[in-house]
Amino acid sequence: MNIQPLADRVLVLPAPAEEKTIGGIIIPDTAKEKPLRGKVVAVGNGTKDEEMVIKLNDEVLYGKYSGTELEYEGEKYLIMRQSDVLAIIK
Repeated sequence: MNIQPLADRVLVLPAPAEEKTIGGIIIPDTAKEKPLRGKVVAVGNGTKDEEMVIKLNDEVLYGKYSGTELEYEGEKYLIMRQSDVLAIIK
């Protein structure tokens, strides 16, 4: 990964949105719910006041409007502060 988050930020690869159909009708991408979970692919070093608890490859849950979307080499990622992560899935 060529992206290195700074301070207390993490880079998350969102889980793919689930395909839903209603009676054979496929729901378009714009109407799909955004996934609220993903895999951490890069972490910052933390700050002097906040140690990084989230580690590389952790699967995490985050809020619906958390983070900033970015696209790198055709893949969509979210970059967010560690405090925007709600939970680590064990």
